[in-house]
Amino acid sequence: MLRLDELGEGERERWRELRAVSKAPRSPFMEPEFAAAVSGVRPRARVAVLYEGASAEPAGFLPYERGAWGQGRAIGLGVSDCQGAVLRPGLVPETGELLRACSLSSFAFDNLEAGQALFVPQAAREHATFVIDVEKGYETYESVLRTQSPKFLKTTLAKERRLGRQAGPVRFVFDERDPAALRALIGWKSAQYRRTGRRDRFAQEWIARLVGRLAGTRAAECAGTLSVLYAGDRPVAAHFGLRSASVLACWFPAYDPEFAKFSPGLVLHLRMAEAAAGEGIGLLDMGRGPAEYKDALKTGERAVHEGEATRPGLGATLQLLRREPARRVHGFVVARPRLASLASRTLKGAARLRRP
Repeated sequence: MLRLDELGEGERERWRELRAVSKAPRSPFMEPEFAAAVSGVRPRARVAVLYEGASAEPAGFLPYERGAWGQGRAIGLGVSDCQGAVLRPGLVPETGELLRACSLSSFAFDNLEAGQALFVPQAAREHATFVIDVEKGYETYESVLRTQSPKFLKTTLAKERRLGRQAGPVRFVFDERDPAALRALIGWKSAQYRRTGRRDRFAQEWIARLVGRLAGTRAAECAGTLSVLYAGDRPVAAHFGLRSASVLACWFPAYDPEFAKFSPGLVLHLRMAEAAAGEGIGLLDMGRGPAEYKDALKTGERAVHEGEATRPGLGATLQLLRREPARRVHGFVVARPRLASLASRTLKGAARLRRP
């Protein structure tokens, strides 16, 4: 059990090698650079390094955070869209023994990667994460949209042209380095959270600091990527996410509400897909959680899991008592569209009442 800054470069390279031979898409959230960035803002972040027999070469890694009573959680829980262990193919440690070795009574996850035999049996439910496949190029993706969402594509492209006529020439930067653009995105996103009655993630210091750290990360398989749509010289929509050589993890998208009638967020996603395909990226992962724009843009879905692995003890019991009621209520609401719609309207109404 090590702090992330105690991992040597040889161990980090072994982590990357194990990830490279995995059959799962190479999400940047599963790379050592993401875990190291989280450890810089979450002091209780650790990584378990697994060995087989007398071998000097690691057989696996489990990044995690440890809280009170040994209650553990996936590293970056709450913002990480892909979680789990990085193991040699075919290696499945005994879950209870691994938790005991890490001094954990439980291990909570909310976006556990599919195929994680170590923890999937303890999952409470499965969710869909929505993806855009551009492996065969953007033109092929656009042809898919013309078939499955012809009105959406036609309308969005028309709005892009209208935006250019009314607000200035439209241009797109896939990897923008201007800090002002990132500040604008964070401002829009914070306002969106408050407007919709949801907790402002950027009001949590560790998340704001984490994004700042990752914005400067330029590793081959985990690079912070800020994409911006401009009209003239003015940014109208932006997205900050992480990319590997083959996956763009869509994380924090937002737009300037003043330009809402032009649907700049949708235009931004189309241009991101086009640029990603040009960079050799084959998959854009839009994350879990239903949204109309995801339904319009997606080409498919992948499974992620939510739940908690435990071993007998007081810490695990306290954790289950704290989490399970809320998880059950959330699952009940999400499974009933009319109730979910009512809940969303209630949150927005509460947000309006809170505004000065």
